[in-house]
Amino acid sequence: MRVLVTRPRKDADEFAAALQDIGAEAVFFPTIAIRPIADTTLLDRALSRLNCYDWLVLTSANAVDVVLERLADLDIHALPQNIRVAAVGPKTAARLIAANIQPEFVPEKYVAEAVVPGLGDLCGRWVLLPMADIAHDTLPQAIQAADGIAHVITAYHTVTEIEDIDIESLFTPGIDVITFTSGSSVLGFLSLLKGTSLDALSLPGEPLIGCIGPKTARVAQEAGLRVGVIAKTHTIQGLVEAIAAKLFGDYSHVKN
Repeated sequence: MRVLVTRPRKDADEFAAALQDIGAEAVFFPTIAIRPIADTTLLDRALSRLNCYDWLVLTSANAVDVVLERLADLDIHALPQNIRVAAVGPKTAARLIAANIQPEFVPEKYVAEAVVPGLGDLCGRWVLLPMADIAHDTLPQAIQAADGIAHVITAYHTVTEIEDIDIESLFTPGIDVITFTSGSSVLGFLSLLKGTSLDALSLPGEPLIGCIGPKTARVAQEAGLRVGVIAKTHTIQGLVEAIAAKLFGDYSHVKN
């Protein structure tokens, strides 16, 4: 079984290993890339004044990487004692823990809006949100609805990946499953296929389309793609297990 992996190549090894566990081959086709922002003035200013915030909320491992890099460049070796840190998803939390920063809250559901209940009383409290330039505004709006003050700062750019890949040849042996782990990976996929003879809505062999969560699935569906699998647990492992359950019925039997 050949599975198309559209997430950035630097983040794809874990995915490939999980696919191997179910007897699948990862076919790498990164449709997006993470790029640093050119002007870090606003982000640096906020990080230099962390004592003014009540919460630092990090919604991706990429955001953690950027924040840690900027803190190092600013010669800030420890967070102020008053600030609390929340992380969305186990990978985000793991990056923080590896840097000796213990998140005080990690939501059970790995979606941004699930963070707000765990932040407690937000009335008049400042929340710093270093995010991607194309991030959804769901979390900032939820914080504001709880009478908190959401300070959103662009920490990195998500761009369509341009690699020297013969896209049509990827589909020649056949692709059984196409995976998307973000709405931006869906849009990047559609953009890259426009320059080929392939029709994204009618691909050879009608591969199963799997999405890591409902938001990603919504972007795909709005573009006309037929989503066959949506992971209940919004992680890479959750998506792989959902694909295996869909195709094989019994995930544990496949893995063992």
